[in-house]
Amino acid sequence: MEEQPENQEEASEGITPQYSKRRFSTFNKSILQFKQWLIDNNCFDICMESTGKYWTPIHNLLEDTIRITVANPKWVKAVKGNKDDTKDSKWIGDLFRLGFVPGSYIPEKPIRILREYTRYRYKLVSCKSSEKNRFQNAFTVCNVALDAVVSDMFGKSASSITDYLISTDAFDPEHCTSLLKRSLKKKADTVIESIEGYQMTKEQKDRMLMVRSHLEFVQNSIVKLDEKLDKLVAPFESEINLLCTIPGVDRNSAITIISEIGTDMSQFANSKRLCCWAGLTPGNNESAGKKKSIRITRAGVYLKPALVQVAHAAVKSNSSPYYKVKYERISKRRGKKRAIIAIARMILTAIYHMFITGEVFNPSDLYKVDMPQEMVEKQKEKAIKQATKLLISVGLIKATDISVA
Repeated sequence: MEEQPENQEEASEGITPQYSKRRFSTFNKSILQFKQWLIDNNCFDICMESTGKYWTPIHNLLEDTIRITVANPKWVKAVKGNKDDTKDSKWIGDLFRLGFVPGSYIPEKPIRILREYTRYRYKLVSCKSSEKNRFQNAFTVCNVALDAVVSDMFGKSASSITDYLISTDAFDPEHCTSLLKRSLKKKADTVIESIEGYQMTKEQKDRMLMVRSHLEFVQNSIVKLDEKLDKLVAPFESEINLLCTIPGVDRNSAITIISEIGTDMSQFANSKRLCCWAGLTPGNNESAGKKKSIRITRAGVYLKPALVQVAHAAVKSNSSPYYKVKYERISKRRGKKRAIIAIARMILTAIYHMFITGEVFNPSDLYKVDMPQEMVEKQKEKAIKQATKLLISVGLIKATDISVA
């Protein structure tokens, strides 16, 4: 039994918190003054709410000395009707002091910088797709149905035809036919039929040129960004090669995954915690014995799409059909969309254990490495019952010989 304090005042000294209030601006000089104020008050553990990017400048200047916990707003939400900046800070401090605030995963600075580049690349790729659709729609509204004939509006033959239509005022079917290459020559009559009678004004042509110019600029920006990414990921080449052993994972996907979760898995208690952080785990919403919505969460807005894309590639792989077999088995019971999410979670679980062990991808059922102990015992009991039933059926043992534990 612990030794009790002599009086109540002595007991309250270590329990009752002391509050100090002071206001600082978000300029660097003031943040450094805030840092010194914390050190002077012997405060080396702080908690702050992750609102937008406003916490980042403070985190950058304090992380070398102060232990920072960045909290999701849902965990520190104040009571309605009793809320202002001062009361919010006190409420967050009280919750953090009692250990009620789980910290968000904030990777090291090199990973954060890499994450900025990969997320910017994601935006550029999305912009590139938008510009391609915009360019294709520009021809559709001018009565050019070329996209219904060719498989790719940006292939060599289609690009030659679109350049010709933009640069000329008089349409020549013979010249248009001469621009077709390879197998598209067999569809020459259909191509001409899809273009004849089109209407295209000078203003519409100018807009098409603007869209195409911007598309070329975005493509060049992606090329330059990829060159910069190759330099940033040089320290992680071994981890990238390790991830590329997983079916469906290419170099770009591996870089995206590393930029989101890093390479140190000690930040996550287990693979289930990582999957929950990535938004691949169904929610738990039960009350009075009734289960409500159990959809996956909205977390992992950049990591989850990358893993889903990897999962789609993995289930189509014939060279390594491990995930393909599991996808077909799950999709029959749960549907294709849930099956893809399940495969994405399996891949993330494999990534977690590969980073811990350093081993290349080696297909094995999930229960061999990541099943709870209760489920392991249940599987063991089931296997024993099946084995006993088999021995009785072949006559090696009798049912009376089995002792009940």
